[in-house]
Amino acid sequence: MEVILLEKMRNLGALGDKVKVKPGFARNFLVPKGKAVYATKENLAKVEQRRAELEKIDAEKMREAQARQKVINELNAITITAKSGEEGKLFGSIGSRDIVSALEKAGVAVEKREIRLPEGALRLVGEYAIEIELEGDLVAIVKINIVGEG
Repeated sequence: MEVILLEKMRNLGALGDKVKVKPGFARNFLVPKGKAVYATKENLAKVEQRRAELEKIDAEKMREAQARQKVINELNAITITAKSGEEGKLFGSIGSRDIVSALEKAGVAVEKREIRLPEGALRLVGEYAIEIELEGDLVAIVKINIVGEG
């Protein structure tokens, strides 16, 4: 199924691109969320008419994301305390929610879906560099220091 993107999407395309996606992805996510419209001649003409407006909205989102990136990159290491054993292994794990709440305490608003933990939840005491995917290809990195107690 072909759709026309109304905003830049990672791993899919840029604003105004005509891309092929699976029907369920278009029907259940892209179209209802306003991220794309079905690729018809009428919709293609409407998107071309609205292109300047859509590019302005996209540029504003990017400016906000760049401001957030600057704030996040300027943060010192965030410390999270968790119960651990003698070998530095945590009782439980540190996941996206824990990182979000630690960043909120530091005064930075981040959504859970923006945090990238490619190796899964953190289970050992130590220092980690966590990527936060803000907008499109814009990534901020924050240092998380996990300290064991007990």
